[in-house]
Amino acid sequence: MGESKIAVSEIQSHNKEEDCWIVVDGQVWDITQFAPEHPGGPAIIYKYAGRDATEAYGEIHAPSIIKNGLPENAHKGTVDEATITKKWSEPLPSAAPKAASKSVAVKPPLDGIINSHDFELVAKNSATAKTWAFYSSASNDLITRDANNLLYNRIFFRPRTMRKVMDITTKTTLLGKPVSFPLFVSPAAMARLIHPDGELAIGRACKTRNVIQSISNNASYGAADIVSQSEVLDHPFIFQLYVDKRKEKTNALLAQIKSHKNISAIMVTVDAAAAGKREADERVKADESIENPMQKNKPKNDSKGGGYGRLMGSFIDPNLSWAYISWLRGEIGYDMPMLTKGVMSADDVKMALDIGLDGCVLSNHGGRNLDTSPPPILVLLEIHARFPEIVRDHHPQSASAKAGLTKPFSILIDGGIRRGTDILKCVCLGAVSVGIGRPVLYATGYGQEGVEHLIDIYRDEFEVAMRNVGLTSIEQCGPEYVNTGDIDHMVCKSTGHPYAASWSAQVTRQSKL
Repeated sequence: MGESKIAVSEIQSHNKEEDCWIVVDGQVWDITQFAPEHPGGPAIIYKYAGRDATEAYGEIHAPSIIKNGLPENAHKGTVDEATITKKWSEPLPSAAPKAASKSVAVKPPLDGIINSHDFELVAKNSATAKTWAFYSSASNDLITRDANNLLYNRIFFRPRTMRKVMDITTKTTLLGKPVSFPLFVSPAAMARLIHPDGELAIGRACKTRNVIQSISNNASYGAADIVSQSEVLDHPFIFQLYVDKRKEKTNALLAQIKSHKNISAIMVTVDAAAAGKREADERVKADESIENPMQKNKPKNDSKGGGYGRLMGSFIDPNLSWAYISWLRGEIGYDMPMLTKGVMSADDVKMALDIGLDGCVLSNHGGRNLDTSPPPILVLLEIHARFPEIVRDHHPQSASAKAGLTKPFSILIDGGIRRGTDILKCVCLGAVSVGIGRPVLYATGYGQEGVEHLIDIYRDEFEVAMRNVGLTSIEQCGPEYVNTGDIDHMVCKSTGHPYAASWSAQVTRQSKL
């Protein structure tokens, strides 16, 4: 990288589409070739043509994005500080006031936060309007988002007393990696919107609390930045993958991911064929300077609104198929566990097992894509009703799996988890680990310490529940400790619909007319 000094007047002359330079952190970059090919459109790039884009870039972007994303010859040198003028230092006339991009309220001390709901309330009152809209929003009428959590309130424990629960252990494993308790951090995008350290802070917190972070394909920081931090080099991570329409892009990304020894599994999201209509997010215009470091996508507002999820997810392949997943299983290699995320029926759980995957995540994307899709806890109960052998014989802690008689298959679940009691209910029903997404984003407003505090809260609630239910280890958890009677009538007990046979017969008769 050259260190030639470039005068401000020279930089300002490169302010056209066919000759476009910008400055970030004092470094001068020629992005003429990159701008037209940008999947999110070149508008935001041209907005800062011939100017200093440091502030707009730095509020959201990871420092390494521009350095790693552009060829070496795109770097022209550094700004000659002796040539900086008052006009150069002035913000763009159309730029929003600095205060508008910052938190709108002072956050209370962290020691005053005692549950996950507190973190949510603080984020609602302190994050920017766009950040809150992006994090909290869900599809259409929010029915699935809210039902995800509400159904846990309709499951009751069946405690056993006087079980000598002074000494308990919450230790378990996730995909062969030892963890402190059955919680993982679900992939959630753009954590840097709420704190400069974003996913870096989440990764460090997961290390200190010995739980696993699943890195979002749409994280603010590249996976390399997250897993290469000195504090986490010996800690395992999972990488969540969106399959790109351009398969060569997916292949290139996977090659990068597999080069990091502490990324120990791949989680392929399969429930994003179309971005949901997240109306709260659409109503607040997107910051067009935000970029996805692993796909180089940026949002661009349009007539539908400014929803980050829709605007930045245009690269996702809607033609994803089981045939491709089966091929990808072999391409990744059987030495690296692979799961599908976004499974919403027991049939697809069985399919994942049959094609040789190592597990799946029961999830509806936090209700963000398909409103009125089933809460994951109903899918877990559907597995019990239709394919009980998956939970009974393929659970990694089952006797048959430990004896090598069956392939271990890990069922993970996320969506609506707000209490340690929710985690214990899922574990008793056969989940190997339980994911938290939005609460982690909210807690990231306090940086690493906030995420650590959130995990501590969940673990404390989990341990209290274990003792009061009469359990001393994860191995003792089982369905006999929960009562799901209030929601059992909502569980699909067979393939198809009760009216399917009569409907099919009617269609057959009509076709003969």
